[in-house]
Amino acid sequence: PDGHVTLAELPPGPPLGLGGLPFQVAERELPTGSQLVLYSDGLLQDHRRDIDAGVERLSQALAHPQRPPKATCQAVMDAMLPIRPQDDVTLLVARTRRLDTRQIAAWELPSAPEIVSTTRTAVTRQLADWDLEELQFTTELILSELITNAIRYATGPLRVRMLRADSLICEVSDASSTSPHLRHAATTDEGGRGLFLVAQLAQRWGTRYTANGKIIWAEQDIPS
Repeated sequence: PDGHVTLAELPPGPPLGLGGLPFQVAERELPTGSQLVLYSDGLLQDHRRDIDAGVERLSQALAHPQRPPKATCQAVMDAMLPIRPQDDVTLLVARTRRLDTRQIAAWELPSAPEIVSTTRTAVTRQLADWDLEELQFTTELILSELITNAIRYATGPLRVRMLRADSLICEVSDASSTSPHLRHAATTDEGGRGLFLVAQLAQRWGTRYTANGKIIWAEQDIPS
C-alpha cells in the first residue's frame, strides 16, 4: 500500500493455465490495499535489455500506491512493451481489500438433506437485511443446488458463506477435493442439471481448492 515493490518467492512450477501438471501451493499474507501483479514472461522479453533491467523497470512502473488496478495495467504496458512485442503478454493485477463483518454471512452446516430448507430461510433473511430481495429467487436456487451437490457427492461438514461487495458471491465449502463437472443432462435423466442451472443464473462460477477440500462459488451482479 505504501508503493514498496517486492518479488514474491515462489516454488518453481509450470505456468498457470497449462493444466494437468502438478504444482506447489504458496501462501503470502498481504496488507489491505496491496496489489498482486501476475505476468507472463513476454512482458520482460525485449532484445534491448536483459531480464534484470526489465524487472527493475517493472518495479519502477509499479511503485505508485493507491492507483486502481486498471491504471496499473496501462502504466505497466506503457513502460514495458515495445511497439512490436516479441511474444504474447498476459498481465493480471488484483487489489486486496478487507470486507466489513456486516458484508459477510456464514453458516456451518451438517451434511444432511434437511439443511437445504433451513438454509434457504436464513438466506432470505440475510438478503432482506442487505436490501437484496431482488436476488432472493436466484440466490436460493443457486445455494440449494450447490448444497445438494455437496451433500450427495462430497463429505461434510459444510460451510456456506455469502459476501456482499460490488457483487454477491455465494460459496459452499466441503472436505472433498473432487471438482464437479458441468454437463448437459438428457431429457430422460433425473439429475445432472444442478451446475447447469448455476451456470445460467450466475455471471461467473468456479471451484477454489483449499488445504482441506474445495469451495464452489457463484457470483451475481447486484442490481443498480
